[in-house]
Amino acid sequence: MIRPRRTLLAVAVAGAAIAALGGCASGGQPAPTGSTTASTQPTTGTGAAAEPSALPGGVTEAQAAELCSQMEAQLQSWRTYTPSMSKPGLNLLVGEWAARNGIDMLALAQDRDRVDTIASAQCPEVRSQALEALQIPTLASALVGF
Repeated sequence: MIRPRRTLLAVAVAGAAIAALGGCASGGQPAPTGSTTASTQPTTGTGAAAEPSALPGGVTEAQAAELCSQMEAQLQSWRTYTPSMSKPGLNLLVGEWAARNGIDMLALAQDRDRVDTIASAQCPEVRSQALEALQIPTLASALVGF
């Protein structure tokens, strides 16, 4: 009887956190320049003087690496618990990552596949392990409210 309550509580907490992060993410402020899409972010081939290059998901390599390292850190936990207990954790992870990096939560909600695109480009092995642990076909399929 305790497991269903914990599951329900975990889902409720995840939903509340996502809603709160979504409401706070933009705050009426323009997005930082690091969260622009690939088509608007200039890059040059001059090395250190160039701005960070954007990946297909419209994030910098540093932002993508952060998402991957956070996902990798959660893999063991996701393998340990049932997928229904672990999916809210993926939602919290992505929501916190997006808020920390100034990523437009509404745009992410409209294009949840961006998370798959970013993970496929930056860390395909971590993505594959996450899909297996969470028993999902795509990361986007487990994102609720995004």
